Amino acid sequence: MDYTAILERIRDDVQPLLGKGRVADYIPQLGKVRPDHFGMALVTLDGRCHAVGDATVPFSIQSISKLFACTLAFQLLGEDLWQRVGREPSGNAFNSLVQLEYEQGLPRNPFINAGALVVTDVLCSRFVQAESALVQFLRRLCGKDGIDYDGEVARSELAHADRNLAMAHFMKSFGRIEMPVQAVIDAYCRQCAITMSCEELARAALFLANGGVVPWSGERVLAPSPTKRLSALMLTCGTYDEAGDFVYRVGLPAKSGVGGGIVAVLPRRWAVCVWSPGLDHSGNSLAGVQALEWLTTLTGQSIF
Repeated sequence: MDYTAILERIRDDVQPLLGKGRVADYIPQLGKVRPDHFGMALVTLDGRCHAVGDATVPFSIQSISKLFACTLAFQLLGEDLWQRVGREPSGNAFNSLVQLEYEQGLPRNPFINAGALVVTDVLCSRFVQAESALVQFLRRLCGKDGIDYDGEVARSELAHADRNLAMAHFMKSFGRIEMPVQAVIDAYCRQCAITMSCEELARAALFLANGGVVPWSGERVLAPSPTKRLSALMLTCGTYDEAGDFVYRVGLPAKSGVGGGIVAVLPRRWAVCVWSPGLDHSGNSLAGVQALEWLTTLTGQSIF
């Protein structure tokens, strides 16, 4: 299949959507990003990369980092991880505190902020610098040594982390957070501030399409069963409170971030990442969701 031609058609078709939506200006540093960017990269299991637009431009991956942090935490704890964070869709906004009160501080899933803070707490308990461990992990996954977090974005997030601090303190009151709250928040803000390009993120996620093995290095990241289950979690929880609509339109396991990126996988075939900073009301990339819907429509390839 000529994926490059398909991506070029998608790039042309999404032009009317570029600049629409709203950038994540509640993080001031992200509010400075031009909303008319668009990049898309698809990497097949044999390592071939098909890319268009701003596919090599680094951007703030934000909540996409939660996917890789969860993978790293599962490597450490295995199934015991699910004693500390649930596996159910939230139905609420990614930064909502509502369900924590009803459910005694147990987060619904690792992809909402509360769940990601628990995952970060796991990493902080095992690594001197959790964010550095995650950066090293991502470098191995995509085979690129230059990946790092953006200090200015991290500081911008930390200066506006009141709600995340409230969540962490609330969960700590239930014994859900073990490490000092400020250490967890610091690591979490740096984790979200990691910058990568569409090409790098698609390569990093490819182990999920390959039964848990990084194709070019042979490193086994996860066993086949946890790989399947993590992909299922992406499908049901990976795109905030719009997961049902996203699955209906796109039909792929995916994880989005308020930086405008979305990474998705098609098991046994490829991984793809799209970036466009303008967000819809749920915090997903407006043009990105449309691009992925057209990708599965034009290729006829999805998990369904």
